[in-house]
Amino acid sequence: MSDIKVTVLDAGVPTPEATERAVATGTKAWELFSDDPAVIAARVGDVLKDLAYELSDGDVVEAVAIDSPDGRDILRHSTAHVMAQAVQDIFPEAKLGIGPPITDGFYYDFDVPEPFVPDDIEKIETRMRKIVKEGQRFSRRPVSDDDARAELAGEPYKLELIGLKGGADDADDLGQEIAEGAAVEVGAGELTIYDNLKRDGSLAWKDLCRGPHLPTTKRIPAFKLMRSAAAYWRGDEKNKQLQRIYGTAWESKEALEGHLHRIEEAERRDHRRLGRELDLFSFPDEIGSGLVVFHPKGGVVKRQMEDYVRQRHIDEGFQYVGSPHITKQGLFETSGHLPYFADTMFPPMDVEGSNYYLKAMNCPMHNLIFRSRGRSYRELPLRLFEFGTVYRYEKSGVVHGLTRVRGLTQDDSHSYVTADQAPAEIRHLLRFVLGLLKDFGLDDFYLELSTRDDAKDKFIGSEEQWANATKVLEEAATETGLELVPDPGGAAFYGPKISVQARDAIGRTWQMSTIQYDFNQPERFGLEYVAADGSRQQPVMIHSAKFGSIERFFGVLVEHYAGAFPPWLAPVQVVGIPVAERHVEHLTEVARRLRERGVRVEIDESDDRMQKKIRNAQLQKVPFMVIAGDRDVEEGAVSFRYRNGDQDNGVSIEDAVARVVDAVDRRVQV
Repeated sequence: MSDIKVTVLDAGVPTPEATERAVATGTKAWELFSDDPAVIAARVGDVLKDLAYELSDGDVVEAVAIDSPDGRDILRHSTAHVMAQAVQDIFPEAKLGIGPPITDGFYYDFDVPEPFVPDDIEKIETRMRKIVKEGQRFSRRPVSDDDARAELAGEPYKLELIGLKGGADDADDLGQEIAEGAAVEVGAGELTIYDNLKRDGSLAWKDLCRGPHLPTTKRIPAFKLMRSAAAYWRGDEKNKQLQRIYGTAWESKEALEGHLHRIEEAERRDHRRLGRELDLFSFPDEIGSGLVVFHPKGGVVKRQMEDYVRQRHIDEGFQYVGSPHITKQGLFETSGHLPYFADTMFPPMDVEGSNYYLKAMNCPMHNLIFRSRGRSYRELPLRLFEFGTVYRYEKSGVVHGLTRVRGLTQDDSHSYVTADQAPAEIRHLLRFVLGLLKDFGLDDFYLELSTRDDAKDKFIGSEEQWANATKVLEEAATETGLELVPDPGGAAFYGPKISVQARDAIGRTWQMSTIQYDFNQPERFGLEYVAADGSRQQPVMIHSAKFGSIERFFGVLVEHYAGAFPPWLAPVQVVGIPVAERHVEHLTEVARRLRERGVRVEIDESDDRMQKKIRNAQLQKVPFMVIAGDRDVEEGAVSFRYRNGDQDNGVSIEDAVARVVDAVDRRVQV
């Protein structure tokens, strides 16, 4: 048997070393990595393959470990198949929809006569464990379209996918056409079916699928079914409503337990629940979905945020401006947002024969401010900033508390610079952004560079303009020393952008600030400045939002701190707790001295016992309590209690005030 040559790359190495090996014709990928049980698939060139893939001469083969992003996707996709097999074992009448991996888990859709109930989920999970123990082998089998239709004649949704395949140019087009995740079922080219084979080689179950999969079900180390929900077929509410079961799968029991703990912690920190419990904000039905009202306590936090960021903008050379909430349609046609942005804008209003739109972005109005008079190069960089409330028509299914709303206030700014000034301005904005996030207690982040893709009809401008703008952003981002992650195709239609991705206290990533390079709007608005040589030149426009939106940033902070804001942001910074009514006067004097130093303080004069008052303050996550009894009154002191339960007795009033003021001034967490 003749030898072939392949190049082998190790798994889990940022820059893996290439090893050239001679192997016999017919060698399978698994034979290259048989000594590493963590390897569950292979990447050949840029394509993921099963370990049963037969190697060809010249292949470049990289090991895919189960704990890598691709490895986890394969694990979860295979677990979705096991779940679907279990469902059809228990409910033979169930018809299969789609079952892709998703972030941290997987789902599968089923057409069943009755919705799943918790007992059903438990039975399905039990059956899955038996399938895993059986060690069924995932076996890939190419089939023709006609053969696939014949084999899956009883699966109407699979037949629909096969029919759609013929009209798709590639897997990406197919995925967009038949809703999220469906491209894992059928891709471009040949169709494949994966058989689940028992140890004796007999067929246990099969599914239309592009793959790849684990070698056997025994390679599924840990999984759990989470919940069921209704979902429309292909994501279209005009189609039949199916039943979706969500699950999660991980490379070890420890990783699964860690994930479940993070879910519990995320639920404890859910800003929607804390918003109610702490009386911060609400979403009245009478106003509408995704439209928030801030209550007095939430208003305190919001004002602190606004005051801080307004002053920071002024310190960084920005000038405060304002613009209306509605505008004529023509403005958004000039900016290019219509038609590119039309789907996310509220419908127009007819006013005196003209169409008016609720403002979806602030930049067109800032362009009009720039254009309102002649500009000289001496004015540049010209930096404009406002708290601009904008309105986005988010679908009801994606509206989520404060983190996905329909009415949002951006700390929106635009820098107008010469092309030569652009690199320095972007570095300046990055320093500004990162410093601001750190002041709010977010100090673990990376950067994402969003560029355009090959779908040129989605973007405005020449290839040269895009290449130059992308280079400027990339160089500025690299200089920060932070990790830079590419995001091909994620750019705005008018230019590339840098996004700051911040990790919160439990490791979740949130997209925060953005910095966008725009060479299109200045041209569309005819923006000019007079250069030093007297010529008229077009400025570069750089968009930046530090919070992104106040609402979303507020929600992230609530979850980051689990509602226990640092003293400088806390709605109530100090609660005075008298042991008895006769001690109120003493605490009133303490409160007066605190208020003189700008501290937000309340005195609990309720009839509750002292321990109940302390408990109430803890539930409201107040940073400091000052408690007064007879001895404190005699000594001109208080008992100073921290949010975590630590307490110092006999603290002088001067020292108590100084402790609070120092914590507020230094923006520390207690």
